[in-house]
Amino acid sequence: MSRLCLFFAVLIFSSCACAATAATWPTPYEGDFTIADFHFRSGESLPELRQHYRTLGKLHRDARGNADNAVLILHGTGGAGTQFLKEYFAGELFGPGQPLDATKFFIVLPDGIGHGKSSKPSDGLHARFPHYSYDDMVLAQYRLLTEQLKIDRLRLVMGTSMGGMHTWVWAETYPDFMQAALPLASVPVQIAGRNRIFRHMITQAIKTDPQWNNGEYTLQPQGLLSALYTLFEMGSSPLQLQKAAPDRDSADKLIDDWIKIRLAETDANDLLYQVDASRDYDPQPKLATIKAPLLAINSADDQINPPELGIFERELKHVPHGRAVMIPISPTTHGHGTHTWAVLWKDQLVRLLRETKQ
Repeated sequence: MSRLCLFFAVLIFSSCACAATAATWPTPYEGDFTIADFHFRSGESLPELRQHYRTLGKLHRDARGNADNAVLILHGTGGAGTQFLKEYFAGELFGPGQPLDATKFFIVLPDGIGHGKSSKPSDGLHARFPHYSYDDMVLAQYRLLTEQLKIDRLRLVMGTSMGGMHTWVWAETYPDFMQAALPLASVPVQIAGRNRIFRHMITQAIKTDPQWNNGEYTLQPQGLLSALYTLFEMGSSPLQLQKAAPDRDSADKLIDDWIKIRLAETDANDLLYQVDASRDYDPQPKLATIKAPLLAINSADDQINPPELGIFERELKHVPHGRAVMIPISPTTHGHGTHTWAVLWKDQLVRLLRETKQ
């Protein structure tokens, strides 16, 4: 299940686009934070909610005892904190002398509710699992930071895709908690248009399959196959797919191999909940309440957040200290997955850190 992060990250390209190199970042510490009697916005609750996380580096406090080097990085739909422990992300950011050098920063990589090793439907509740939202996921992250890790302020909160949307929620919900915010591959408005239609297609493909059986299946329903095809189309890059599969036979093999792997590691109920969690996302009305300097980065070949809609630049004008960067399409961009190829935007991260240094 954890490899579902590839849906909204690098899809099929991670296996071939980076040369294997020795990791230059420290081995993460892994832990679980159990939240008792967690109440969801839906009115549902869990007697115990497991919030899994990984950390790199050590927390530092200033002369007043306040945390001053904590960085929260949030993953995309279907992903987990492990998606950031790759050469094309960690290898560009976490090593010695790099922008988020793990010897200087305390990096927190949580698995969102319903993802990775955190509590999720496939643990046993299936479709009886509480219907979590992005607000619930951010609340659990906040409690992890404040209650378990004793962090009272973030140097930076950032995220990719769904994690980018979580970053917008963070900046509005806890406006005094961070020095800077960096949402990638996201826009601060309701999910509508083609994005919403794609999500509806995914959920309906599963729910209308009799084999789903209201979530009480013994074998994954056949509708999951259609859902995965939709996800592939949603997050893919035409340019990179053409490079990876330049002829008929290689294209057929590429999608067949991708589907085989994803079917083996995807649970239909987990996927349903992950996609549904975006149902009430809408930071637009409160953009003016964001206090922290915010840098939003998207890419011009992102089919999930296409630049021709004009939403990105329009809405950033309502953020008091907001700035928008659109990465032009190039042979090195990867569609929606550009958000995980840090080499394409880490110079902007360096600038944001420099401008918000206290």
